[in-house]
Parts: sequence; C-alpha cells; structure tokens
Amino acid sequence: MNRTIIARGLAVILLALALAGCSMLRLAYGQADSLLYWWIDGYADLQEPQTAQLRRDIDAYLAWHRDSELPGYVTRLQAWQQMAQSESTPEMACQQFDVLRAAYLRLIERGLEPMAKLALSLSPQQLQHMQRKYARNNREFEQDFIRVSDEERLDHLTDKALERYETLYGRLNPAQVRLLRERIRASGFDAARINAERLRRQGDLLRTLRDLQADRGTTTATAVIALRRWHERVMQSPIPGFAAYSESLIRNGCEQFAAVHNSTTREQRAHAVHLLKAYESDFRILLARD
Repeated sequence: MNRTIIARGLAVILLALALAGCSMLRLAYGQADSLLYWWIDGYADLQEPQTAQLRRDIDAYLAWHRDSELPGYVTRLQAWQQMAQSESTPEMACQQFDVLRAAYLRLIERGLEPMAKLALSLSPQQLQHMQRKYARNNREFEQDFIRVSDEERLDHLTDKALERYETLYGRLNPAQVRLLRERIRASGFDAARINAERLRRQGDLLRTLRDLQADRGTTTATAVIALRRWHERVMQSPIPGFAAYSESLIRNGCEQFAAVHNSTTREQRAHAVHLLKAYESDFRILLARD
C-alpha cells in the first residue's frame, strides 16, 4: 500500500476541507478516522482483518497528530495572521512552504509502520485494484491537462488557483485575475513531464509492493525501509533534471503567491486575517476537546 496514504490523506482532509470553512474543518477533523479509512479503502479494497487493524492504526495516528501537530498549527496560524497584513516576498513564501513540507514529512514518517503492516497484508487482487484506481486517476489527469489545448489547460489551472486565492482573500478583481493567469502561464508547468513522473512513481510503488509480496519472510521493519526508499524517490526523482524542475515550480509558486498577495487591498487582507483567525479558533476548540 502507498505508505503516504495516511499522511497525505490527513493533509488533504485538514488543508483542502479546511478551505470550505471553519465548521467544516471541525467536522472533517472529527470524522478524520472514517474519511481516512474510506480514502484508503478506495485504493486497496480492504478486507477483514485488514479493516480492524487499520482502524486501530488510524486511531493511534490521529491521537499522535492531535498531541504533536495541532499545537503547531495554532502557532503557525498566528504567524500567518501577522504576515497577511504586510507585504510579502518570494523568500518569505518559500520559508512557509518549507515549514509545511517539514510538517508533511513528519506525517509521512509517522505513517510508515502502519502502512508497512498494511502493505504486507495486501493480496495480488488488491494490488490490481490499486492499479485500476491509478488508471482512473490518470485518465482524469489526461482529460484535464494532456488532451486539451494550451489555453484550456491554462483555464483549468487558473480556475483551481483562483478558488484557493478567493477562499483566502475574497473575490479578486479583474486585474488580479489577469496577474494570476499570467503568472501561471509563465510558471513552466509541463503537463507531459509531470505526467511522466506521476506514472514513474506509480509503477515504482507497485513494483515495490510486489517485491514485498514476493518474499513472505519480509518483516514490518524491512517493509518500512523499502517504503521509505520509495518515498525518497518521490521527493527526489531519479529522472535526470526532474528534481531541479520540481524545485523551479515551487520557486515559481512562491513568486506567484507573493505577487498576488502584494496586489491585495486592505479589505482583502482583512478577509485573510479573519479566515486565519477562525481556523486558529477551530484548532483551539479541537485541542480543548482532548
């Protein structure tokens, strides 16, 4: 099983669903055990006793997350409220990205052992189910980014980015939308290159899992090492030049964020502060429940 699923799934739940609003954030976190289970099941088509073991592991994982990570979210949101009121720079934006990347890696590391246990329990049929799930995801990616014109691809990227920015700042004006669109146009986003890397990662993971399955004497500790090495190849692709390309996209994203932020009005920044403060309050409520 993809060893990043618990960690990445939790990150998706906490970050993406948080953008829907404060009450949704509390609801999502309160239901994170079920959300994570069904997300994983969508890839692995879980069976008993996998289900019982995974639910126990998710409960332990979320308990760790509440104790170890949520307090840092509160501190981070307080800092972001201060930053939202001032001008930004690409360097400042990338510093915050590095903070988030470090948090993501902690989520990954904590999820290693439960995912290794699950990986060793998967059947060949479940790996085939995972491969079919990947195929469906790949068709969606191709529909959105490959089998489209350059302008259609740009429209899709702009719409996605605009949704995120307008959640934070409120409605952007036409000049800001044009700025965002031109920043995305100049970003160097190469759908074919990114898709090739996606396919490489998927194939690498499936081979790793099948290799683990081939040796029935594999221990959980050995599986952890194999999955960690796979994720290292995710973070640092062996394809020549891709790691540098990935970092260039990140840098461009930092420049994009700083440019859009610096174009915002006093009212838009106040909207951002209000939203971030509401998130902080939500996390404080979640912490107080423990």
